[in-house]
Amino acid sequence: MSAYHPLHEGWTVTATSSGRDISAVPASVPGCVHTDLLAAGLIDDPYRDDNERRLAWIGHETWRYETTFDWSDDGSQRVDLCCEGLDTVATVRLNGVEVGTSANMHRSYRFPIGSVLREGDNTLAITFDSAYAYAEANRERMGDRPGPYPQPYQFIRKMACNFGWDWGPTLVTAGIWRPIGVHSWSTARLAQVRPIITFDGADADVRVHVTVQRAGEAPLTVTATVADVSGELTLPPGVTEGVLTLRVTRPARWWPRGYGDQPLYPLTVTLADTGEVWRRDVGFRSVALDTSPDEDGARFTLLVNDVPVLVKGTNWIPDDCFPARLTPDRIAERLDQACAANINLLRVWGGGLYESRDFYEAADRRGLLVLQDFLFACAAYPEDEPLTGEVRAEAREQVARLTPHPSLVMWLGNNENFLGHADWGWQQPLGGRTWGAGYYLDLLPTVVSELDASRPYWPGTPYSGDPAIHPNDPTRGTVHVWDVWNEIDYTAYARWRPRFVAEFGFQGPATFSTLRRAITGPLAPDSPALLHHQKAVDGDAKLRRGLGEHLPVPESFDDWHYLTQLNQARAVTFGIEHFRSLAPYCSGAIVWQLNDCWPVISWAAIDGDGRRKPLWYALRRAFADRLLTIQPRDGALVVSALNDSAEPWQGQLTVSRLSLTGTPLAKESVDVTVPARGNLAVELPHTVYTPAHAAGELLLAQLGEARAVRMFAEDTDADYPPAEFHATVTPVTGGYDVTVTAHTIVRELALFPDRLDPDATVDDMLTTLLPGESVTIRVGSDRRLDAAALTAYPVLRCVNEERARR
Repeated sequence: MSAYHPLHEGWTVTATSSGRDISAVPASVPGCVHTDLLAAGLIDDPYRDDNERRLAWIGHETWRYETTFDWSDDGSQRVDLCCEGLDTVATVRLNGVEVGTSANMHRSYRFPIGSVLREGDNTLAITFDSAYAYAEANRERMGDRPGPYPQPYQFIRKMACNFGWDWGPTLVTAGIWRPIGVHSWSTARLAQVRPIITFDGADADVRVHVTVQRAGEAPLTVTATVADVSGELTLPPGVTEGVLTLRVTRPARWWPRGYGDQPLYPLTVTLADTGEVWRRDVGFRSVALDTSPDEDGARFTLLVNDVPVLVKGTNWIPDDCFPARLTPDRIAERLDQACAANINLLRVWGGGLYESRDFYEAADRRGLLVLQDFLFACAAYPEDEPLTGEVRAEAREQVARLTPHPSLVMWLGNNENFLGHADWGWQQPLGGRTWGAGYYLDLLPTVVSELDASRPYWPGTPYSGDPAIHPNDPTRGTVHVWDVWNEIDYTAYARWRPRFVAEFGFQGPATFSTLRRAITGPLAPDSPALLHHQKAVDGDAKLRRGLGEHLPVPESFDDWHYLTQLNQARAVTFGIEHFRSLAPYCSGAIVWQLNDCWPVISWAAIDGDGRRKPLWYALRRAFADRLLTIQPRDGALVVSALNDSAEPWQGQLTVSRLSLTGTPLAKESVDVTVPARGNLAVELPHTVYTPAHAAGELLLAQLGEARAVRMFAEDTDADYPPAEFHATVTPVTGGYDVTVTAHTIVRELALFPDRLDPDATVDDMLTTLLPGESVTIRVGSDRRLDAAALTAYPVLRCVNEERARR
């Protein structure tokens, strides 16, 4: 017999340490104190203006959550309080009796409460001490450790970016952030089910590791079924663990998106003696990491079903500072946006969370590969107790929890901590104290080897594979490329020849409507409210410097917004195309970052309100299965045809040198065949790629529907005529078609209908039209939009727009 009763109703929250008059405020569970205070009207929206600064006190307060629930003894042998997530330093009392404590946001807890329950009303109170107080006490006792911010996040097992990051606010939360309930049971319960699948390309072994908790000593029977194969396991009296192996003959393979289908098979495990059932969908695939040495260093190639995968990825951060607000529908929307941008992998970054089951199941269904960081980021972490014990328990739980998911293909030990130890001046302030190496090189790989040997583990990123070799060595392992953005122009991506890029990116502002919602005053690049939503050190100066000679100096906020968004898209496109052109030597590029957690100027392609920035459209083009790009090679230019599809790409490649008026000046055509999953570089004759007048000419490459345009001069030096075009607006179901026909060159055409309707969308962005060419952009909107406004500044933009029209 087993019964579960959720405890999500009737909660209140009270401030208990500062004397603030906040008492018995209605609370949502799952949730957190910030969202409860916001719902009660006691604080302003933390995401608006600079409200974040006035809410810092919340993280220093002690909070008590309390509810009353009815209980009637059902005769069960055991009754437990199940807490799937407590954030973070909690003391749990039932009817005034302490039944448990927690100090780790990344763990679940189960506390026995049978002896404390009483018939009728029961009062459950959970007191959350200040995360700051706990972390600072650990820092005082263990000795300080270097990190990028003064916040003490490495001294507590809590979402690090809660304490602020260079794209996120400082909003230190507390609360019951995942489900909580009472579980009553007898005889035994399934404490853990851990399926480990090995697949040889034809048949699969599903080794179902089962751990039970007993309430008695009778023998137990466990059954498991998957793909019409069943098995049974008997656990003798006193035995709590066993393994049940199912041999599945010729199941359909699970593939990454773009490489095949994603068939999933229900795996059902039943504790026959109680009727308790555990269910997950699993997929059959093999995964390996090829790090074999070669003449240039060592490979770093992900193989799924023995097939090398070209990784076209983005980094994933928590999608909200208050993760209980992340619904299954919102997760699905965000992952659908990733798929629509031709992304095939998400790296779950180490300063965030082990995401919910909804997240990994959504990735399973879509074929989105997942690299999962263990949660260490950018700081020296002490290896003292109680933190080491917490890390071990957290890792064991999360590795076991995530084993069913075929999308999860690699564990990463940390984010940038090897790099920090090598390059960020840590040694002297550490003074010989621990900094986390024991976690990454010993504890974590031991846990993965024991519990999930079917997946590769890599100690961190960037990491070269050898502590004696610099962690950001481009000839092996993973690299992070941050000289671009922080120090130098994006064209410097071309200097890199990496094996695998796990982070690189460039900033740009959120969409207009997102900034307009988040900022109440005037929008200006240097307004205090907007600068508060720029968390990077010298971020505004880097944005302006990044425009360099590429784009004009902005004359207004509207110019600044368009040009910095465009520059972000161009910079990342430049990097992706360069890295892809090096394949298979370079086997992957993971852009920083897909998403945001609030409205902010950041590296994201999708902003904090879920709107697509111009970068998103650039990712969709640059990560397309078939891509043309014109690349410099040894003082010349080549056309690289990049084919990440399963079929050869054949056709006539035509490369033309044209004047900006469209006049043909030189042309070369050649029949090409680009192999499946391959690249082909076509050298151009000197007569084609050498302009007579660089400011007035361009290169155009075409192969089938793919094309690439390369200017010989920067936009600030090009002899562009003022853009002339004809634009028409046609109402269609669900919105409008905007057709633009160019009379002159129209450089980087962009349409921003969210300036007229915050919910409006477009299906394409950043198209360069040559004279006589047309493009139709679909605008999605339920509102009646003014056609004149839809085709005029500042909604319709291009680089060479006529300035006088403003």
